[in-house]
Amino acid sequence: MSPTLPVPPSSDTIHRALAEFGLPLDEQQVLKIQQYMSILLKWNEAVNLTAIRDPLEILYRHFCESMFAASVVNLDNGRLADVGSGGGFPGLPLKILRPSLEVFLVEANVKKATFLAEVVRALDLEGARVLVSRYEELGEEVTPLDVVCSRAVGGYPTFLEWASSDLVDAKQVVLWIGGRDLGEVRQLPDWKWKEPVQIPQSLSRFLLVGQKTAD
Repeated sequence: MSPTLPVPPSSDTIHRALAEFGLPLDEQQVLKIQQYMSILLKWNEAVNLTAIRDPLEILYRHFCESMFAASVVNLDNGRLADVGSGGGFPGLPLKILRPSLEVFLVEANVKKATFLAEVVRALDLEGARVLVSRYEELGEEVTPLDVVCSRAVGGYPTFLEWASSDLVDAKQVVLWIGGRDLGEVRQLPDWKWKEPVQIPQSLSRFLLVGQKTAD
């Protein structure tokens, strides 16, 4: 017999967790989180989408931390690219939270991209598109972009140079970043950085928001 899959948290648990991050959601949005997590837990058995296995920790680390960006940046609408989307974080939780946001999920790994497409289909997320590509190879497919974001891109100099290039011309960049990388990133050119915002429930993870400087 195959092992029993973990079960997503209850609606009440999700509401309580989101409240800790100052995020009010309606029941339909909470249901989408539960559906998304069910698909994630199932696919994670075969495709390494997240090293976290506990549903409650997935809720806090992936969903709440992703959605927290909407408390720091105006994401009510516009066009956002999630680079190195992996299991869909932060792009898909932000799409659930802000349905009017147009989201591009950029993922080079075909299996992970297939998972993302399945979530978009199952949750009927209009205005969410999966791009199977390395971000460096994208330009006109995604422009114009209001926000470029990433939780796990690494290689910050290359990533930020791409985001600020004439080809992409992103207005803002949002990074989920560890404290040890803050100093290096804030020294990079072409971006004016706001003060880092500490992510709730974390001592070492921050949201870092940059605006493109004038040429």
